[in-house]
Amino acid sequence: MAGRLSLQEVDLSCPICCEIFKDPVVLKCSHSFCASCLQRYWTRRDRSRDCPLCRTQSVDDPVPSLTLRNLCESWIIPEDEGPEERAAGELPGEPGEMCPLHGERLKLFCLLDKEPICVVCHTSRKHKLHDCCPVSEAVADVKEKMKSALGVLQKKRDAFDKMKKNYEDTVVHIQVQAQFVERRTREEFQKLHSFLQAEEDARMEELRSEEEEKKREMMQRIAEIEGNITSVSASIRELEEQMALEDIFVLHKCKGTLPSADSPAEAPVAAPVTTPAALIDVAKYVGSLTFHVWEKMQKIIRYTPVTLDPNTAAPWLTLSDDLTSVCDSDEKQQLPDNPERFDPDTAVLGRESFTSGKHSWDVNVGDNTAWVVGVAKESVVRKEKMSSVLRNGYLCVYFYHNMYFAGTSPLTRLTLKNNPKKVRVLLDCDKGRVSFHNPHDNALIYTFKHAIVERVFPYFWVGCQLCPLTVEPKEVSLKVVEYF
Repeated sequence: MAGRLSLQEVDLSCPICCEIFKDPVVLKCSHSFCASCLQRYWTRRDRSRDCPLCRTQSVDDPVPSLTLRNLCESWIIPEDEGPEERAAGELPGEPGEMCPLHGERLKLFCLLDKEPICVVCHTSRKHKLHDCCPVSEAVADVKEKMKSALGVLQKKRDAFDKMKKNYEDTVVHIQVQAQFVERRTREEFQKLHSFLQAEEDARMEELRSEEEEKKREMMQRIAEIEGNITSVSASIRELEEQMALEDIFVLHKCKGTLPSADSPAEAPVAAPVTTPAALIDVAKYVGSLTFHVWEKMQKIIRYTPVTLDPNTAAPWLTLSDDLTSVCDSDEKQQLPDNPERFDPDTAVLGRESFTSGKHSWDVNVGDNTAWVVGVAKESVVRKEKMSSVLRNGYLCVYFYHNMYFAGTSPLTRLTLKNNPKKVRVLLDCDKGRVSFHNPHDNALIYTFKHAIVERVFPYFWVGCQLCPLTVEPKEVSLKVVEYF
Protein backbone atom coordinates (compact mmCIF):
# COMPACT_ATOMS: atom_id res chain seq x y z
CA MET A 1 0.00 0.00 0.00
CA ALA A 2 2.94 2.30 0.57
CA GLY A 3 3.76 2.13 -3.14
CA ARG A 4 0.22 3.01 -3.97
CA LEU A 5 0.32 6.07 -1.80
CA SER A 6 3.56 7.35 -3.36
CA LEU A 7 2.11 7.50 -6.89
CA GLN A 8 -0.27 10.02 -8.37
CA GLU A 9 -3.43 8.78 -10.05
CA VAL A 10 -2.52 10.73 -13.19
CA ASP A 11 0.61 8.60 -13.55
CA LEU A 12 -1.57 5.47 -13.76
CA SER A 13 -4.17 6.88 -16.16
CA CYS A 14 -4.53 6.21 -19.85
CA PRO A 15 -4.04 9.42 -21.89
CA ILE A 16 -6.91 8.41 -24.19
CA CYS A 17 -9.72 7.38 -21.76
CA CYS A 18 -8.26 9.16 -18.71
CA GLU A 19 -9.07 6.11 -16.57
CA ILE A 20 -6.75 3.76 -14.69
CA PHE A 21 -4.94 1.53 -17.18
CA LYS A 22 -6.67 -1.68 -18.21
CA ASP A 23 -4.32 -4.19 -19.90
CA PRO A 24 -1.66 -1.50 -20.42
CA VAL A 25 0.70 -1.71 -23.41
CA VAL A 26 3.82 0.35 -24.17
CA LEU A 27 5.14 1.62 -27.51
CA LYS A 28 8.77 2.07 -28.52
CA CYS A 29 8.43 5.75 -27.72
CA SER A 30 7.80 4.63 -24.08
CA HIS A 31 4.23 5.96 -23.99
CA SER A 32 1.64 3.63 -22.47
CA PHE A 33 -2.05 3.17 -23.27
CA CYS A 34 -4.88 0.75 -22.66
CA ALA A 35 -4.67 -1.95 -25.31
CA SER A 36 -8.31 -1.47 -26.32
CA CYS A 37 -8.04 2.33 -26.38
CA LEU A 38 -4.95 2.19 -28.63
CA GLN A 39 -6.60 -0.23 -31.06
CA ARG A 40 -9.72 1.99 -31.36
CA TYR A 41 -7.49 5.02 -31.95
CA TRP A 42 -5.56 3.28 -34.73
CA THR A 43 -8.80 2.05 -36.31
CA ARG A 44 -10.07 5.60 -36.64
CA ARG A 45 -6.71 6.68 -38.12
CA ASP A 46 -7.12 4.37 -41.14
CA ARG A 47 -4.29 2.03 -40.32
CA SER A 48 -1.95 4.83 -39.33
CA ARG A 49 0.01 3.40 -36.37
CA ASP A 50 1.37 6.58 -34.80
CA CYS A 51 1.61 7.37 -31.09
CA PRO A 52 -1.40 9.40 -29.89
CA LEU A 53 0.93 11.62 -27.88
CA CYS A 54 4.14 12.16 -29.87
CA ARG A 55 2.96 10.98 -33.37
CA THR A 56 5.91 8.63 -33.69
CA GLN A 57 5.18 5.87 -36.16
CA SER A 58 5.18 2.42 -34.65
CA VAL A 59 5.92 -0.54 -36.90
CA ASP A 60 6.08 -3.21 -34.22
CA ASP A 61 3.08 -4.31 -32.17
CA PRO A 62 2.69 -2.74 -28.74
CA VAL A 63 4.24 -4.69 -25.86
CA PRO A 64 2.15 -5.49 -22.71
CA SER A 65 3.56 -3.71 -19.65
CA LEU A 66 3.41 -6.15 -16.73
CA THR A 67 4.93 -3.70 -14.29
CA LEU A 68 2.38 -1.04 -15.08
CA ARG A 69 -0.46 -3.53 -14.82
CA ASN A 70 0.69 -4.63 -11.36
CA LEU A 71 0.85 -1.02 -10.22
CA CYS A 72 -2.66 -0.40 -11.49
CA GLU A 73 -3.99 -3.50 -9.78
CA SER A 74 -2.39 -2.46 -6.50
CA TRP A 75 -3.92 1.03 -6.88
CA ILE A 76 -7.45 -0.27 -7.43
CA ILE A 77 -8.83 -2.37 -4.52
CA PRO A 78 -10.67 -5.31 -5.99
CA GLU A 79 -14.44 -5.40 -5.34
CA ASP A 80 -14.22 -8.84 -3.76
CA GLU A 81 -11.54 -7.78 -1.24
CA GLY A 82 -12.48 -9.09 2.22
CA PRO A 83 -13.04 -7.04 5.40
CA GLU A 84 -9.70 -8.14 6.85
CA GLU A 85 -7.82 -6.96 3.75
CA ARG A 86 -9.67 -3.62 3.77
CA ALA A 87 -8.88 -3.08 7.45
CA ALA A 88 -5.20 -3.57 6.76
CA GLY A 89 -5.11 -0.58 4.43
CA GLU A 90 -7.22 2.46 3.68
CA LEU A 91 -10.64 2.57 2.08
CA PRO A 92 -10.94 4.24 -1.33
CA GLY A 93 -10.99 7.99 -0.84
CA GLU A 94 -9.99 7.71 2.82
CA PRO A 95 -7.49 10.41 3.86
CA GLY A 96 -4.09 9.15 4.95
CA GLU A 97 -0.72 10.44 6.01
CA MET A 98 0.43 11.11 2.43
CA CYS A 99 -0.70 13.91 0.12
CA PRO A 100 -2.84 12.38 -2.68
CA LEU A 101 -1.59 15.06 -5.13
CA HIS A 102 2.14 15.18 -4.46
CA GLY A 103 2.90 11.95 -2.63
CA GLU A 104 4.53 13.88 0.22
CA ARG A 105 3.80 13.39 3.94
CA LEU A 106 1.12 15.69 5.33
CA LYS A 107 3.13 17.75 7.79
CA LEU A 108 1.21 21.05 7.84
CA PHE A 109 -2.38 22.10 8.66
CA CYS A 110 -3.97 24.97 6.74
CA LEU A 111 -5.79 27.12 9.32
CA LEU A 112 -7.90 28.83 6.66
CA ASP A 113 -9.10 25.76 4.75
CA LYS A 114 -9.05 23.52 7.85
CA GLU A 115 -7.26 20.63 6.13
CA PRO A 116 -3.85 18.93 6.37
CA ILE A 117 -1.43 19.67 3.51
CA CYS A 118 2.11 18.79 2.47
CA VAL A 119 5.04 21.16 1.99
CA VAL A 120 4.45 21.27 -1.78
CA CYS A 121 0.76 22.17 -1.21
CA HIS A 122 1.89 25.07 0.96
CA THR A 123 3.73 26.59 -2.00
CA SER A 124 0.89 25.90 -4.43
CA ARG A 125 -1.52 28.52 -5.68
CA LYS A 126 -4.40 27.08 -3.59
CA HIS A 127 -2.70 27.44 -0.20
CA LYS A 128 -0.15 30.14 -0.90
CA LEU A 129 -0.08 32.84 1.79
CA HIS A 130 -2.40 30.79 4.03
CA ASP A 131 -1.52 30.56 7.73
CA CYS A 132 -0.39 27.06 8.60
CA CYS A 133 0.88 25.18 11.62
CA PRO A 134 2.48 21.80 12.17
CA VAL A 135 0.09 18.86 12.12
CA SER A 136 1.09 17.93 15.68
CA GLU A 137 0.02 21.36 16.95
CA ALA A 138 -3.26 21.18 15.01
CA VAL A 139 -3.95 17.71 16.43
CA ALA A 140 -3.26 19.00 19.96
CA ASP A 141 -5.55 21.99 19.42
CA VAL A 142 -8.33 19.80 17.99
CA LYS A 143 -8.03 17.32 20.83
CA GLU A 144 -8.21 20.18 23.33
CA LYS A 145 -11.37 21.45 21.64
CA MET A 146 -12.75 17.90 21.61
CA LYS A 147 -11.96 17.60 25.31
CA SER A 148 -13.78 20.87 25.98
CA ALA A 149 -16.75 19.78 23.86
CA LEU A 150 -16.75 16.42 25.61
CA GLY A 151 -16.87 18.18 28.97
CA VAL A 152 -19.83 20.28 27.84
CA LEU A 153 -21.65 17.20 26.55
CA GLN A 154 -20.94 15.30 29.78
CA LYS A 155 -22.32 18.21 31.82
CA LYS A 156 -25.37 18.28 29.57
CA ARG A 157 -25.84 14.55 30.04
CA ASP A 158 -25.46 14.93 33.81
CA ALA A 159 -28.05 17.71 33.71
CA PHE A 160 -30.44 15.47 31.78
CA ASP A 161 -29.77 12.62 34.22
CA LYS A 162 -30.53 14.95 37.13
CA MET A 163 -33.67 16.19 35.37
CA LYS A 164 -34.79 12.62 34.75
CA LYS A 165 -34.15 11.71 38.40
CA ASN A 166 -36.14 14.76 39.49
CA TYR A 167 -39.06 13.76 37.27
CA GLU A 168 -38.90 10.19 38.57
CA ASP A 169 -38.89 11.46 42.16
CA THR A 170 -41.81 13.73 41.29
CA VAL A 171 -43.78 10.74 40.00
CA VAL A 172 -43.15 8.93 43.29
CA HIS A 173 -44.14 12.04 45.25
CA ILE A 174 -47.36 12.37 43.23
CA GLN A 175 -48.20 8.78 44.13
CA VAL A 176 -47.53 9.53 47.81
CA GLN A 177 -49.72 12.64 47.60
CA ALA A 178 -52.54 10.68 45.97
CA GLN A 179 -52.37 8.01 48.70
CA PHE A 180 -52.39 10.70 51.41
CA VAL A 181 -55.38 12.50 49.87
CA GLU A 182 -57.25 9.21 49.46
CA ARG A 183 -56.61 8.25 53.10
CA ARG A 184 -57.63 11.65 54.46
CA THR A 185 -60.72 11.79 52.24
CA ARG A 186 -61.85 8.35 53.38
CA GLU A 187 -61.27 9.30 57.02
CA GLU A 188 -63.32 12.48 56.71
CA PHE A 189 -66.13 10.76 54.84
CA GLN A 190 -66.09 7.94 57.38
CA LYS A 191 -66.73 10.57 60.07
CA LEU A 192 -69.66 11.87 58.05
CA HIS A 193 -70.96 8.35 57.40
CA SER A 194 -70.70 7.51 61.11
CA PHE A 195 -72.47 10.72 62.08
CA LEU A 196 -75.27 10.22 59.56
CA GLN A 197 -75.67 6.57 60.53
CA ALA A 198 -75.85 7.50 64.22
CA GLU A 199 -78.32 10.29 63.46
CA GLU A 200 -80.46 7.95 61.38
CA ASP A 201 -80.42 5.29 64.11
CA ALA A 202 -81.35 7.88 66.76
CA ARG A 203 -84.28 9.16 64.71
CA MET A 204 -85.49 5.64 63.99
CA GLU A 205 -85.26 4.81 67.71
CA GLU A 206 -87.22 7.96 68.61
CA LEU A 207 -89.85 7.09 66.01
CA ARG A 208 -90.20 3.52 67.29
CA SER A 209 -90.49 4.77 70.87
CA GLU A 210 -93.20 7.26 70.01
CA GLU A 211 -95.00 4.66 67.95
CA GLU A 212 -95.05 2.22 70.88
CA GLU A 213 -96.23 4.91 73.30
CA LYS A 214 -99.05 6.06 71.03
CA LYS A 215 -100.13 2.49 70.36
CA ARG A 216 -100.05 1.68 74.10
CA GLU A 217 -102.36 4.60 74.89
CA MET A 218 -104.77 3.55 72.18
CA MET A 219 -104.74 -0.07 73.41
CA GLN A 220 -105.64 1.13 76.93
CA ARG A 221 -108.59 3.03 75.53
CA ILE A 222 -109.60 0.03 73.45
CA ALA A 223 -109.54 -2.12 76.61
CA GLU A 224 -111.79 0.36 78.42
CA ILE A 225 -114.25 0.40 75.53
CA GLU A 226 -114.26 -3.38 75.40
CA GLY A 227 -115.22 -3.45 79.14
CA ASN A 228 -118.11 -1.11 78.46
CA ILE A 229 -119.19 -3.20 75.51
CA THR A 230 -119.21 -6.34 77.69
CA SER A 231 -121.35 -4.64 80.36
CA VAL A 232 -123.85 -3.27 77.85
CA SER A 233 -124.03 -6.62 76.07
CA ALA A 234 -124.95 -8.36 79.36
CA SER A 235 -127.74 -5.85 79.99
CA ILE A 236 -129.06 -6.38 76.49
CA ARG A 237 -129.24 -10.13 76.94
CA GLU A 238 -131.06 -9.77 80.26
CA LEU A 239 -133.65 -7.41 78.80
CA GLU A 240 -134.12 -9.64 75.80
CA GLU A 241 -134.82 -12.58 78.13
CA GLN A 242 -137.38 -10.60 80.15
CA MET A 243 -139.08 -9.37 77.00
CA ALA A 244 -139.67 -13.01 76.13
CA LEU A 245 -141.85 -13.52 79.26
CA GLU A 246 -145.64 -13.19 79.12
CA ASP A 247 -148.25 -11.28 81.07
CA ILE A 248 -147.68 -10.74 84.70
CA PHE A 249 -144.22 -12.21 84.74
CA VAL A 250 -142.91 -9.26 82.75
CA LEU A 251 -144.06 -6.87 85.40
CA HIS A 252 -142.43 -8.88 88.17
CA LYS A 253 -139.06 -8.93 86.42
CA CYS A 254 -138.90 -5.43 84.97
CA LYS A 255 -138.80 -3.78 88.36
CA GLY A 256 -135.27 -5.01 88.93
CA THR A 257 -133.93 -4.83 85.42
CA LEU A 258 -135.26 -1.59 83.97
CA PRO A 259 -132.73 1.25 84.54
CA SER A 260 -133.91 4.34 86.31
CA ALA A 261 -133.95 7.70 84.61
CA ASP A 262 -130.84 8.85 86.37
CA SER A 263 -128.99 5.59 85.80
CA PRO A 264 -125.69 5.71 83.81
CA ALA A 265 -127.20 3.25 81.46
CA GLU A 266 -129.71 5.90 80.43
CA ALA A 267 -126.93 8.48 79.77
CA PRO A 268 -126.21 9.01 76.08
CA VAL A 269 -122.92 7.72 74.73
CA ALA A 270 -120.56 10.48 73.48
CA ALA A 271 -119.24 10.39 69.92
CA PRO A 272 -115.87 8.56 69.63
CA VAL A 273 -113.16 11.26 69.80
CA THR A 274 -109.42 10.55 70.26
CA THR A 275 -107.38 12.53 72.73
CA PRO A 276 -105.09 15.39 71.55
CA ALA A 277 -101.59 14.47 70.31
CA ALA A 278 -102.67 10.86 69.89
CA LEU A 279 -101.02 10.58 66.48
CA ILE A 280 -97.32 10.49 65.55
CA ASP A 281 -95.88 13.94 64.82
CA VAL A 282 -94.92 13.14 61.23
CA ALA A 283 -93.93 16.71 60.43
CA LYS A 284 -91.38 16.68 63.25
CA TYR A 285 -89.55 13.79 61.64
CA VAL A 286 -89.65 14.60 57.94
CA GLY A 287 -90.02 18.38 57.89
CA SER A 288 -86.74 20.00 56.66
CA LEU A 289 -85.02 16.77 57.66
CA THR A 290 -81.70 17.41 55.88
CA PHE A 291 -81.53 20.98 57.20
CA HIS A 292 -81.89 19.87 60.82
CA VAL A 293 -79.31 17.15 60.29
CA TRP A 294 -77.04 19.77 58.73
CA GLU A 295 -77.49 21.96 61.83
CA LYS A 296 -76.41 19.15 64.12
CA MET A 297 -73.51 18.33 61.79
CA GLN A 298 -71.84 21.61 62.78
CA LYS A 299 -70.63 19.86 65.92
CA ILE A 300 -68.26 17.67 63.92
CA ILE A 301 -67.42 20.08 61.08
CA ARG A 302 -64.31 22.25 61.35
CA TYR A 303 -63.70 25.20 59.06
CA THR A 304 -60.35 26.98 58.87
CA PRO A 305 -60.18 30.11 56.71
CA VAL A 306 -56.62 29.25 55.58
CA THR A 307 -55.38 25.87 54.38
CA LEU A 308 -51.59 25.45 54.16
CA ASP A 309 -50.30 24.48 50.73
CA PRO A 310 -47.81 21.58 51.05
CA ASN A 311 -46.51 22.24 47.52
CA THR A 312 -45.04 25.55 48.78
CA ALA A 313 -43.67 24.26 52.10
CA ALA A 314 -39.89 24.22 52.59
CA PRO A 315 -38.42 20.70 52.89
CA TRP A 316 -37.59 21.27 56.60
CA LEU A 317 -41.18 22.00 57.57
CA THR A 318 -43.64 19.46 58.95
CA LEU A 319 -47.35 20.03 58.24
CA SER A 320 -50.25 18.44 60.09
CA ASP A 321 -52.52 16.03 58.21
CA ASP A 322 -55.36 18.56 58.15
CA LEU A 323 -52.98 21.22 56.75
CA THR A 324 -53.70 23.74 59.51
CA SER A 325 -50.46 23.51 61.50
CA VAL A 326 -46.74 23.87 60.64
CA CYS A 327 -43.56 23.25 62.63
CA ASP A 328 -39.82 23.38 61.96
CA SER A 329 -37.59 20.28 62.06
CA ASP A 330 -33.94 19.21 61.73
CA GLU A 331 -34.53 16.71 58.94
CA LYS A 332 -34.82 17.80 55.32
CA GLN A 333 -37.45 15.83 53.46
CA GLN A 334 -36.92 14.57 49.93
CA LEU A 335 -39.45 16.71 48.08
CA PRO A 336 -39.65 17.83 44.43
CA ASP A 337 -37.94 21.19 43.85
CA ASN A 338 -40.98 22.67 42.12
CA PRO A 339 -41.05 26.44 41.41
CA GLU A 340 -43.72 27.10 44.06
CA ARG A 341 -41.68 25.65 46.93
CA PHE A 342 -39.65 27.79 49.36
CA ASP A 343 -36.09 26.49 49.64
CA PRO A 344 -34.03 27.09 51.68
CA ASP A 345 -36.25 29.59 53.53
CA THR A 346 -38.48 27.74 56.03
CA ALA A 347 -41.76 29.22 54.83
CA VAL A 348 -45.13 28.05 53.56
CA LEU A 349 -48.09 29.78 51.91
CA GLY A 350 -51.81 29.34 52.27
CA ARG A 351 -53.48 27.74 49.30
CA GLU A 352 -56.13 30.45 48.90
CA SER A 353 -55.09 33.70 47.25
CA PHE A 354 -56.84 37.06 47.45
CA THR A 355 -57.15 40.04 45.14
CA SER A 356 -60.31 41.70 46.46
CA GLY A 357 -62.64 41.78 49.44
CA LYS A 358 -62.06 41.44 53.19
CA HIS A 359 -60.47 38.38 54.76
CA SER A 360 -59.30 37.42 58.23
CA TRP A 361 -57.70 34.51 60.06
CA ASP A 362 -56.25 33.84 63.51
CA VAL A 363 -52.86 32.21 63.98
CA ASN A 364 -52.06 30.50 67.26
CA VAL A 365 -48.36 31.25 67.85
CA GLY A 366 -48.36 29.91 71.43
CA ASP A 367 -44.84 29.77 72.88
CA ASN A 368 -43.13 29.72 69.49
CA THR A 369 -39.87 31.68 69.74
CA ALA A 370 -39.33 32.51 66.04
CA TRP A 371 -42.19 33.20 63.68
CA VAL A 372 -43.38 35.43 60.84
CA VAL A 373 -47.06 35.92 60.01
CA GLY A 374 -48.71 38.00 57.30
CA VAL A 375 -49.24 37.98 53.54
CA ALA A 376 -46.88 37.58 50.58
CA LYS A 377 -47.26 38.60 46.97
CA GLU A 378 -47.28 35.90 44.31
CA SER A 379 -44.09 37.32 42.76
CA VAL A 380 -41.84 36.93 45.83
CA VAL A 381 -38.51 35.14 45.36
CA ARG A 382 -38.70 31.64 46.83
CA LYS A 383 -35.26 30.17 46.08
CA GLU A 384 -33.00 32.47 48.09
CA LYS A 385 -31.86 32.34 51.68
CA MET A 386 -32.77 35.79 52.87
CA SER A 387 -34.83 37.25 55.66
CA SER A 388 -38.33 37.35 54.23
CA VAL A 389 -39.37 40.57 55.89
CA LEU A 390 -36.51 42.42 54.20
CA ARG A 391 -37.77 41.55 50.75
CA ASN A 392 -40.30 43.53 48.79
CA GLY A 393 -43.58 41.70 48.48
CA TYR A 394 -44.02 40.75 52.15
CA LEU A 395 -46.43 42.48 54.52
CA CYS A 396 -45.68 40.73 57.80
CA VAL A 397 -44.92 41.05 61.48
CA TYR A 398 -42.44 38.75 63.14
CA PHE A 399 -41.11 37.71 66.50
CA TYR A 400 -37.44 36.90 67.03
CA HIS A 401 -35.06 37.12 70.01
CA ASN A 402 -38.00 38.13 72.19
CA MET A 403 -38.62 41.22 70.05
CA TYR A 404 -41.48 42.14 67.74
CA PHE A 405 -40.91 43.84 64.40
CA ALA A 406 -42.91 45.03 61.43
CA GLY A 407 -41.40 44.13 58.07
CA THR A 408 -40.82 47.67 56.87
CA SER A 409 -37.62 49.02 55.36
CA PRO A 410 -35.90 49.78 57.66
CA LEU A 411 -37.45 47.50 60.29
CA THR A 412 -39.93 48.94 62.76
CA ARG A 413 -39.47 47.79 66.34
CA LEU A 414 -42.84 47.13 67.99
CA THR A 415 -43.57 47.61 71.68
CA LEU A 416 -46.50 45.51 72.90
CA LYS A 417 -48.13 45.54 76.33
CA ASN A 418 -48.84 41.83 76.20
CA ASN A 419 -47.17 39.00 74.32
CA PRO A 420 -49.95 37.66 72.12
CA LYS A 421 -50.61 33.93 72.05
CA LYS A 422 -52.66 34.46 68.93
CA VAL A 423 -52.32 36.94 66.07
CA ARG A 424 -55.31 38.02 64.01
CA VAL A 425 -54.61 39.04 60.41
CA LEU A 426 -57.13 41.38 58.80
CA LEU A 427 -56.74 41.86 55.05
CA ASP A 428 -58.71 44.49 53.17
CA CYS A 429 -57.68 44.21 49.52
CA ASP A 430 -59.95 47.00 48.30
CA LYS A 431 -58.53 49.54 50.75
CA GLY A 432 -54.97 48.19 50.50
CA ARG A 433 -54.62 47.53 54.20
CA VAL A 434 -53.20 44.66 56.26
CA SER A 435 -53.55 44.98 60.03
CA PHE A 436 -52.55 42.70 62.89
CA HIS A 437 -54.36 42.44 66.23
CA ASN A 438 -54.24 40.52 69.49
CA PRO A 439 -57.59 38.63 69.58
CA HIS A 440 -57.47 38.49 73.40
CA ASP A 441 -58.08 42.23 73.85
CA ASN A 442 -58.31 43.31 70.17
CA ALA A 443 -55.20 45.46 70.67
CA LEU A 444 -53.66 46.72 67.42
CA ILE A 445 -50.17 45.38 66.71
CA TYR A 446 -49.40 47.08 63.38
CA THR A 447 -51.05 48.19 60.13
CA PHE A 448 -49.58 48.18 56.62
CA LYS A 449 -51.06 50.50 54.02
CA HIS A 450 -50.07 49.07 50.67
CA ALA A 451 -52.06 48.80 47.43
CA ILE A 452 -52.88 45.20 46.50
CA VAL A 453 -52.20 45.06 42.76
CA GLU A 454 -51.44 41.35 42.46
CA ARG A 455 -52.52 38.15 44.16
CA VAL A 456 -51.45 37.78 47.78
CA PHE A 457 -51.26 34.62 49.87
CA PRO A 458 -51.30 34.03 53.64
CA TYR A 459 -47.63 33.66 54.65
CA PHE A 460 -46.04 31.71 57.51
CA TRP A 461 -42.39 31.43 58.48
CA VAL A 462 -41.34 29.30 61.45
CA GLY A 463 -37.95 28.75 63.04
CA CYS A 464 -38.96 26.89 66.19
CA GLN A 465 -39.28 23.13 66.60
CA LEU A 466 -40.98 23.14 70.00
CA CYS A 467 -44.23 24.88 69.15
CA PRO A 468 -46.12 24.91 65.83
CA LEU A 469 -48.01 27.73 64.18
CA THR A 470 -51.68 26.78 63.88
CA VAL A 471 -54.50 28.39 61.94
CA GLU A 472 -57.48 28.60 64.29
CA PRO A 473 -60.87 27.27 63.10
CA LYS A 474 -63.83 29.61 62.81
CA GLU A 475 -67.31 29.06 64.12
CA VAL A 476 -69.79 28.06 61.45
CA SER A 477 -73.49 28.98 61.65
CA LEU A 478 -76.50 28.54 59.41
CA LYS A 479 -78.82 31.43 58.77
CA VAL A 480 -82.30 31.42 57.30
CA VAL A 481 -83.21 34.44 55.21
CA GLU A 482 -86.16 36.29 56.75
CA TYR A 483 -88.59 38.38 54.72
CA PHE A 484 -90.36 41.26 56.51
